[in-house]
Amino acid sequence: MKKYILSKRVLNMTVSATLKMTEMSRELKAKGIDIIALSIGEPDFNTPLNVKNAAKAAIDDNLTHYPPVPGLPLLREAISNKLKRDNNLDYLPSQIVVSTGAKHSLANVFMSILDEGDEVVVPSPFWVSYPEMIKLAGGKMVNVDTGIAEGFKLNPQQLEDAITKNTKAFLFNSPSNPTGAVYTYDELKGLAKVLEKHPDILIIADEIYELINFEGKHHSFASFGSLKDRVILINGVSKGFAMTGWRIGYMAAPLEIAKACTKLQGQFTSGASSISQAAAAEAVNTDPGTSGELKTMLKEFRKRRDLLIELMKQIPGIKTNVPGGAFYLFPDISYYFGKTDGKTIIEDSNDICIYLLENAHVALVAGAAFGSPECIRISYATSTGNLKEAVKRISNSLAALK
Repeated sequence: MKKYILSKRVLNMTVSATLKMTEMSRELKAKGIDIIALSIGEPDFNTPLNVKNAAKAAIDDNLTHYPPVPGLPLLREAISNKLKRDNNLDYLPSQIVVSTGAKHSLANVFMSILDEGDEVVVPSPFWVSYPEMIKLAGGKMVNVDTGIAEGFKLNPQQLEDAITKNTKAFLFNSPSNPTGAVYTYDELKGLAKVLEKHPDILIIADEIYELINFEGKHHSFASFGSLKDRVILINGVSKGFAMTGWRIGYMAAPLEIAKACTKLQGQFTSGASSISQAAAAEAVNTDPGTSGELKTMLKEFRKRRDLLIELMKQIPGIKTNVPGGAFYLFPDISYYFGKTDGKTIIEDSNDICIYLLENAHVALVAGAAFGSPECIRISYATSTGNLKEAVKRISNSLAALK
């Protein structure tokens, strides 16, 4: 019997579909092929000037030594103030843990709360890393399907039906990656009423796209007083402030969970980059209601969303909804399943993404990775020129399928 060097834990993990497609497109670009990459979830704006200046000042002030494991006091205080200012939520700095990106924050939470066999209820479509993180922590993801006809939103009865005696947590993402769905206050209230009947279930609220919201005010599960003592908020500066490379995310949680995540992080990574934390403090101290740069980004994303929807409507067989936030469109392309160009037969969303990458030179992500094999994810975090050209190429390539 062959003895494997790698652990079963790693061998059983799947590669992130978004990162895999991004890497494939980069490889083709390196060969000189003109690829339009609509696969990565990264704003194409630059980090605001005041944030960059704060990082430069931190370097000049020699803020270059090991930071405290849960984060610099100035950043945790800034996050506490932000939660009060923007969300009317009261969290002490001691309840906040800063990590190397929101993905790291989520991993800390799963590793801190899950035991073997614990179930986490997750609405589908879901972000690609959720199932792997839950599995790595020994848990089991219970996904609940939602469709384009319902705006990709979970209803209270679906949530109730998914809960079992093994349910440890409910994982929720609004605005959503990959669908852009944004839940209203009343929709959240309906889900909250279900969770009120199950006091042992933790609620993990992934709010990383909070600032990219076309519907108006952002609503959080933590705003329901009956639930706040078991809500774990996940957020960061990557999306709203165009700071993906700075790698700063954070969680706000009940003190016991915050301490557990600090304990775990102390053994794995210690504190996040001190310079990045100084920059993040400047970012979260920025009031989004008065920031011209943030308003400009939001306005541009809305413009791109509207353009992309209109362009996609012109392609036969494509079904799409109107996302309320984030910067993704998640159309149903199942009309093309079973069709062929004479060389390639399209069986699923993976096939159509490979076909479009090779023939249209447009990089997308298959919906199967998000739990919805009938869809594809299109990121519109790029220029309107790129979007127009990309849809033109997609339309021409799909027209060749019969």
